[in-house]
Amino acid sequence: MIPTPNLDHISSKDYENVYEPAEDTFLLLDALEKDAELLRNEIAPCISLEIGSGTGCVSTFLGKILGDGKAPNGLLPRLYHSVDIICCNPPYVVTTSEELYSSKSVIERAWAGGIDGREVIDKMLPLVDELLSDKGVFYLLLISENKPNEIRETMKNDYNLQSKVVLSRLAGREKQSILRFWRDIRQ
Repeated sequence: MIPTPNLDHISSKDYENVYEPAEDTFLLLDALEKDAELLRNEIAPCISLEIGSGTGCVSTFLGKILGDGKAPNGLLPRLYHSVDIICCNPPYVVTTSEELYSSKSVIERAWAGGIDGREVIDKMLPLVDELLSDKGVFYLLLISENKPNEIRETMKNDYNLQSKVVLSRLAGREKQSILRFWRDIRQ
């Protein structure tokens, strides 16, 4: 078992501007740990990217899985079809479009997802196709209101990305799921 990264250096004041790790973050950590052998041995990543990093807890945890020298790198234009692991815990809470764009606090923008909780997600999905390497995997955290099956179909039909639900869990009234996407390069 890989220990959760220590976040003691983050103060309560920091959490006014950074999304505090909660059930969704820990579900993503559990999914990565479940796939640790796949990530180490089959993917053997050179570049990983976390979108919606908040405290950086997921990137730190992924670095522990992969070991020294495999820490996640930043996004650069030169990463076209080069990113081996993409992790994303997007703003997914169902809100109005107005709330998404007019949120006064930074922390509200960390979770406000707009209509169906999908406005940010839908803008990001085409970028995944541009960034993901041939051997790469993309982990996406969703709730049932985000219509995960619709996203899976879109990714398959528009980008030829296969998918699997790695883990699902109830967190309060939210049904959270981690989906893993990958290219079907056997065609």
